[in-house]
Amino acid sequence: MRSSVIVFPGSNCDRDIAVALQKMQFKNKMVWHKETALPKSDLIIIPGGFSYGDYLRSGAIAGKSLIIEEVVKAAKFGSLVLGICNGFQILTETGLLKGTLLRNKNLKFINKDVHIKVINNTTKFTSKYKLNQILKLNIAHNEGNFFTDNDHLKELNNDNLIAFKYSDEKGNTSNLSNPNGALDNIAGIFNDKKNILGMMPHPERMVDNLISNKDGVNLFSSLLG
Repeated sequence: MRSSVIVFPGSNCDRDIAVALQKMQFKNKMVWHKETALPKSDLIIIPGGFSYGDYLRSGAIAGKSLIIEEVVKAAKFGSLVLGICNGFQILTETGLLKGTLLRNKNLKFINKDVHIKVINNTTKFTSKYKLNQILKLNIAHNEGNFFTDNDHLKELNNDNLIAFKYSDEKGNTSNLSNPNGALDNIAGIFNDKKNILGMMPHPERMVDNLISNKDGVNLFSSLLG
């Protein structure tokens, strides 16, 4: 499977995702933000980090970059797009995903491992997971507090567009298991066609038991089919 990772000034998880993709035997290319054309790609990944130093607003400048125009076109033609952390923020800035990511409820940067529950396992991103499976993934963000309007929240629930929710290790979703204040404990969402996934936790950091765990592996396995 051919993948492309978009790299911005300030991206700091681009190499992490590249290593994970290589481990899973994707044919990957790194694409600089000033490029005006994408390689042929089955999967486009917008990685985590602090694109353009998070000036103005997280993801705001990156959302206007040259290569993003091509990402938007590819997404509208059905290419798979994965935005992780800052990548999720960029996807909301472009309008590819609805909603926004606000400052964490405690107004502090959070870097820790959390539990999330798989809410939809019928997509190209999640098919190798079990429904309601509990994963342990890392989060590292200052603006991970997902928010949207009531109509979109209804759409997310009615159309099964919520990918993951923050939970405790037993799968309970509540304020106690919500690290950043995200609406309805939402940790990741799909667009209406389910070819775009935005998520705040980092699956690429959980692909090797030597350094963490392997709870992120099945996201990549799902993409490989």
